[in-house]
Amino acid sequence: MSKLNTNYQKLQAGYLFPEIGRRVKAYANSNPDKQIIRLGIGDTVRELAPSVISAIHKEAETLANQKTYTGYGDSEGTLELRQSIQDYYKQLGVEIELSELFVSDGAKSDCANIQNLFEKPVVALQDPAYPVYVDSNVIAGNTYEAVESGQYNGLIYLKSSLDSDFLPELPTQKVDLIYLCFPNNPTGAVATREYLQTWVNYALENQAVIIYDAAYSWFIKDQDIPKSIYEIPGSKECAIEIQSFSKFAGFTGVRLGWTVVPFDLKTSDSKEKQLNQMWTRRQNTFFNGASNLAQAAGVAALSEQGRKENQMVIDFYMENAKLFKDCIQGLGLKVLGGHNAPYVWLETPIIEGKKLTSWEFFDYLLNQIQVVSTPGSGFGPGGEGWIRLSSFGLRENVLEGISRLNSLKESIS
Repeated sequence: MSKLNTNYQKLQAGYLFPEIGRRVKAYANSNPDKQIIRLGIGDTVRELAPSVISAIHKEAETLANQKTYTGYGDSEGTLELRQSIQDYYKQLGVEIELSELFVSDGAKSDCANIQNLFEKPVVALQDPAYPVYVDSNVIAGNTYEAVESGQYNGLIYLKSSLDSDFLPELPTQKVDLIYLCFPNNPTGAVATREYLQTWVNYALENQAVIIYDAAYSWFIKDQDIPKSIYEIPGSKECAIEIQSFSKFAGFTGVRLGWTVVPFDLKTSDSKEKQLNQMWTRRQNTFFNGASNLAQAAGVAALSEQGRKENQMVIDFYMENAKLFKDCIQGLGLKVLGGHNAPYVWLETPIIEGKKLTSWEFFDYLLNQIQVVSTPGSGFGPGGEGWIRLSSFGLRENVLEGISRLNSLKESIS
């Protein structure tokens, strides 16, 4: 007799972004004359780089000719793309073997799927955190029921706050898996080399594995901030890095990313190269490789010309982030991010004598000035009292949103 995976029933009310969509749709239906400015979800809006478009066209032409047509490729990714990714790491001073690189259809799926390598791990994660880290562990059966605070029993929530610039503290107990994301989504926090070294040291001492989400590393401006955890000594023995083309090259709809599983990666019971071999088997069993069109586009995005073109778009988004940050500071609110990260993380205000919750401020912005944000509590209990603004918008919408935010100055205290 078939039975449900009851872990789905542990999930709390709707996933964050569909819930935002539901509220915005309801408001729009009731107020068809209002123009809504969407500054919440981190979806890119700028067109793909010319070199990327050219590569997609060229690859499409090969598929239109029987003599050049290609079908299934390597599940790990095309050799050309993996060599391009390898070259990217060399520019960071990091040596990665081609067989340690696995091309994916995006970082989000691998952040969830990587759990296949581990048996009933004790999982620690940043709070607040990107929802897929939490929800995928719930579905995998690595937690118990959620408690009143919104936290799940069985997960270790790593405390972070404004006092620590939203950098999480080390666990006070032994854990098996640690999810870290820098530059951080949603807070925009960044990790120094010294700070990341403390995490690598902890992982090595406790035979833990770090799942390092580096999807926003392309937005780092400061030269002393590492773009890969593999810039940290000892990290290849304890860290898996997950990367994405979504934000730096605008591939949110194209879908492409990669994961690094080093040969040296260890668990307490693993043999030499075993985790790498297991992930290879997993990919060959469950995955037929990313689209050949997307992979050709990825090679172009990582080329010298592609990097120049995409850097112009990154600079555009980061100028948006600076405009937001300047606006929020002008309103007298506490704000993080916006410098080495494309997100601006701001504290909810006191309005009419009441400190607003994240969802209350979300509703206030939507109803009062028709601006869509992302409530911080949707990223976990540690995000309560904050909201996220995304710099991924057209300049005219960003400027209009800033104008509307400035109109609230007299109401905020």
